[in-house]
Amino acid sequence: MNTYPPDIEIKLGFDQLRTRLENYCLGPAGHEKVNWLRFDSDFENINRMLSRVDDSIKIFQRGELFPLSTYSDLPTYFNTIRAEGSYLEEEVFHTVIGTLQVVLSARQFLIKTQEVYPYLYALTVPVSLSVSFVQELQSKFNDNGKIKDQATPELAQIRKKIGQEQERVRKLADQLFRHSVGQGWVPEGATLTVRDGRMVIPILAEHKRKLKGFMADESATGQTVYIEPAESLEANNEIRDLQHAERREVIRILKDLTTLLRTYLPALHDAWQFLGELDLNRAKAKLALDLNAIIPRLVKQPAVNWINAYHPLLYLTLKGKREIVPLTVDLSEEARFILVSGPNAGGKSVCLKTIGLIQYMVQCGLPVPLSEQSVVGIFDSLFLDIGDQQSIDNDLSTYSSHLKNMNFFLAHASGSSLVLMDELGSGTDPNFGGGIAEAILSSLLQKKIWGAATTHYYNLKLFASGRNDIRNASMQFDIKKLQPLFQLDIGKPGSSFALEIARKIGMPAETIQHAEEIIGKELTGLETLMKKVAEEKLGVTRKQHELQAQEQQLKTETNRYRQLSSELETKKKEIVNRAKEEAASLLKETNREIEKTIRHIRENKAEKKETRKVRQGLEQLAEKVKPVVKKNIPAEKINEGDLVRLAGQEVTGKLISIKGNQALVEFGNMRTTVKLNLLVRSDLAEPASIAKARSLGINVMEKRSSFSPTLDVRGKRAEEVMPALERFLDDAILLAQHELKILHGKGEGVLRKIIREHLKRVKEIASFADEHVERGGDGITVVVLK
Repeated sequence: MNTYPPDIEIKLGFDQLRTRLENYCLGPAGHEKVNWLRFDSDFENINRMLSRVDDSIKIFQRGELFPLSTYSDLPTYFNTIRAEGSYLEEEVFHTVIGTLQVVLSARQFLIKTQEVYPYLYALTVPVSLSVSFVQELQSKFNDNGKIKDQATPELAQIRKKIGQEQERVRKLADQLFRHSVGQGWVPEGATLTVRDGRMVIPILAEHKRKLKGFMADESATGQTVYIEPAESLEANNEIRDLQHAERREVIRILKDLTTLLRTYLPALHDAWQFLGELDLNRAKAKLALDLNAIIPRLVKQPAVNWINAYHPLLYLTLKGKREIVPLTVDLSEEARFILVSGPNAGGKSVCLKTIGLIQYMVQCGLPVPLSEQSVVGIFDSLFLDIGDQQSIDNDLSTYSSHLKNMNFFLAHASGSSLVLMDELGSGTDPNFGGGIAEAILSSLLQKKIWGAATTHYYNLKLFASGRNDIRNASMQFDIKKLQPLFQLDIGKPGSSFALEIARKIGMPAETIQHAEEIIGKELTGLETLMKKVAEEKLGVTRKQHELQAQEQQLKTETNRYRQLSSELETKKKEIVNRAKEEAASLLKETNREIEKTIRHIRENKAEKKETRKVRQGLEQLAEKVKPVVKKNIPAEKINEGDLVRLAGQEVTGKLISIKGNQALVEFGNMRTTVKLNLLVRSDLAEPASIAKARSLGINVMEKRSSFSPTLDVRGKRAEEVMPALERFLDDAILLAQHELKILHGKGEGVLRKIIREHLKRVKEIASFADEHVERGGDGITVVVLK
C-alpha cells in the first residue's frame, strides 16, 4: 500500500478536486479516466502525464480551436456489436458516427500540430481508426440519422413504390373528401387526416353510413368519426406491406453495418481510450488555469523545496475575496522532517494538508499552485494522520486510532515515504502522550522518513531542537494584534499564546494569574522567551522587506543613472563628431577659396581692383567660419531652483546649488557639477527647434499659448488616436517641452499598447513609463523628451 489511510483523498480534499475534474469533462470517457486517477510513484509516467497537461494548457493559452466536443458512450454498445446477428438502431449509429468523427478530427489536428503539442500527439499513435471506414458508415445515413434511400437499390425501389402508392391514396381520398364536403357530411373546417398510418376522412356521426368504408377512429365527443374509404383500402394494405418490406431491408442494412463495426472493435476501443485521455487532459488543464498552477520542476528522488505554495481548495474558495498567504516549505536531505508548532487556528493543520494535497496532486499528474522555482520530488508512499479518528464500529477512541496509524507508519514507512501527522501525541494524558509521541518520532527519524507533524508539546520542541535530522517550525503570530499571520517560519518553535488569547477574550486577571502560578515560572519564562523571539523575528522580517524594497529602488535608480549617463556621453560624442565634420568642411572650403584667390591674383597680375575684390571675398569667408560666441546670462541672474541648460544644448535641468563659480545641476535622476558661466536659464535660452520654427514663419507664441502637455485619448478608436498623437508630439518637440502625459485609460490595454509602440519609434523621446499608481498608474503614460 503506497497511501494510507484508505480515505486519504477525503482527508486531504482531493475528492473535491476529482469532482471538479469530472465536471470539466465533456463525456463519459473523460469521467472514466478521472475515476481511474491514482497516486503514482513512477517518475517517467508522472513526467509524461504532466507533459500532456502542459500541451493542453498551451492549447487554451494559444486560443486554438481544438476539435474536441461532446460524444456518446461507445462501450455501452460494444456487447451488442460483439453478438452475432445483432444490430444497432439507426439513432445509435448516428451517435456512434458522430463520436468517431470527433476522434478523427482530434487526431488530424494533433498530426498537423505535432511539433507544437508532441506529448498529446503521441496519444494518436495507437489510434488505427480508418477515415474510409467512418466515411463508409456515414454514406449510409442522412443528416437526420436515418438510412438513406440510396443505401441499397432494394431500399430505393421499395421507398419509391411507397411514395407512389401514398400519392394514389392521397388523390383518391382527396376526391372522396371533396364529394363528402359537397354533401355536407364533413364537419365545418375539418381536413383529411391520418390514423394509424392510413388516410381517413372525418365524417359527422349521423352521416357515417353514407360513406362506404371502415371506421378507423372517432372523436372524444363521438360527434365525428374517421372513415377509411373502401376504395383506398387495397392501396393502404399495399402501403402497409411495403413498409414492412422497408423495415426488413433497413434491418438487413443495419446488421451488415454492425458486422462491419464488429471487425473494427479493437480500433473502437483504442479510439475510446484516446478520447478519454484527451478529455482528461483538457479537464486537468482547465483546473490548472483555475488554480493558476504550474508544471513543477520534477526530480526522481524525494524532495520538498516549495516556494509560495497555496492550498488548492483554499485558493479556489477565497480567490477574488481576500489575499491568501503562501507557504514556503523546504525539507533537505540532512533535515527531512519539520515539527510545526504555534497557536490554535494559526494554520498548522492547513500547512500539513497543503503539503499532502500538493504532493498527491503531482503524483496523480496534476499541475500544482507553486512558484516556478520550486522543486518537487517523487515519494514511494504517502501516509497521513489528520483529524478525528474515533470509530464506534471498531470501538476505537480518538487516541487509539492515532496510535493505530502510528503503528502502521512504523511498520511500513521508509526513506522514500512522506509522513504527515497532525497534533502528534494529543488525545491522552500530556505526560504520557508526549513521551509516546517522542518515541514514535525518534523511531520514524531512524527510518529516515520525510514529513511534517504539528504539536503543542514542549518535550517534542526540545527534542527537535537537539537534533540535526528534524527542524522546529512555527506559524507566525502577530503578538500585538493577537492574530495569526499564516506564515510558516522554519527554524524555531512557536508559542501557543494560550495566556494572551485568554486575556484577549476577557478572562478575569486573577484567573490568568492563577494559571501562570500553576504552569510555573520555568514554563512561563520559556513561553515568554519564545514570544520575544517570535516578535523579534517578525520585526527582522519586516525590516528585511523594507531593505529589499529600498535595494530594488536603488537598483532602479542606478540603472536610470547609467542609462542617462550613457545617453549624455553619446550626445557628447555626436556633438564633437558633428563639430569635427563641420570644421573639416569649413577647412576644405577655405583651402579651396585660398587656392582660387592665389590663382585669380596670378591671372590678373595683382591689379589693385581685383586684389580688393578678392580681399572682400576672404573677409566674408572669415566671417562665415568665425566661431559663434553665445552670450551667457550673468551669474547673478541664475538662482538656485531655476531651470537651466548648458549653453548650446537643449537638455533642461534644475539648479540645485551654487558654490563659487561651480554649480550643482540635476538632469533627470543624475546630478553633475559644471562651471556657472556655461549655464543659461531655460526660459531665456531659445532652443534650436524654436529658432528654426521662427525662421519658417511659425507663430511660436500662439502655439505655446494653446499647447497643453496632457493629451486625453480615452474612449477614442485606434485610427483616431494616431493623428492626434503625432500632432501632439510634433508640437511638444517644436516647443521644447520636457515632460508630457498621455491619458489612455486602462481597459483591455489596446490603446496603451498602440501608443507605446509609436513612442518607441520617436527618436526625440528619452523615456516613457506608467504614472505613479496613486495618480493613475498604467492608465497614464508619462513621456520624457530629450
